Amino acid sequence: MIKATETKLKGCFILEPEIFEDERGYFFESYNHRDFCEAIGREVNFVQDNQSFSKQGVLRGLHFQKGEHAQAKLIQVLEGAIQDVVVDFRKDSPTFARHFSMELSDKNKKQLFVPRGFAHGFLTLSDTAKVMYKCDNYYNHKAEGGLHFDCPDLNIKWKLNKKEIVLSKKDSTLMRERNFNHIDSR
Repeated sequence: MIKATETKLKGCFILEPEIFEDERGYFFESYNHRDFCEAIGREVNFVQDNQSFSKQGVLRGLHFQKGEHAQAKLIQVLEGAIQDVVVDFRKDSPTFARHFSMELSDKNKKQLFVPRGFAHGFLTLSDTAKVMYKCDNYYNHKAEGGLHFDCPDLNIKWKLNKKEIVLSKKDSTLMRERNFNHIDSR
């Protein structure tokens, strides 16, 4: 059984599995297609699983896939803790260009479902973190886009200061947009 709570961004859900714990440890279903689709109220078929390992301070994102290659994602942390951030870039959405942030960890075992049309990124808060996420569409290099993590118009409150943040060369050169109207992320 999954508890689903819609965030302030329509279609984006926090998912909490039912966890069975005893002196041996714990057990839970991390994914059940039928229960997942019922919880979010629509059918989503995942076709690809991705996994990353990051050291503390590593920030990956904010990334998205455009047009027919847009991806919905189901994010979970296998080890450690991250600050997960999503930005709604669905032009027809009442929450266009707004963001949502939450901590995902191996301790809270929460997951975040991010529909198509969103940018996504995360910051590693623990010494290391292993993140796994499902995608409902295949990655396409030509369709990728992104925004710089400290884009002033997004005003995201990251949990580490800028001096502690480690970016890839690619992520350090992402756009620092002041007008999001031309972004078509679905």
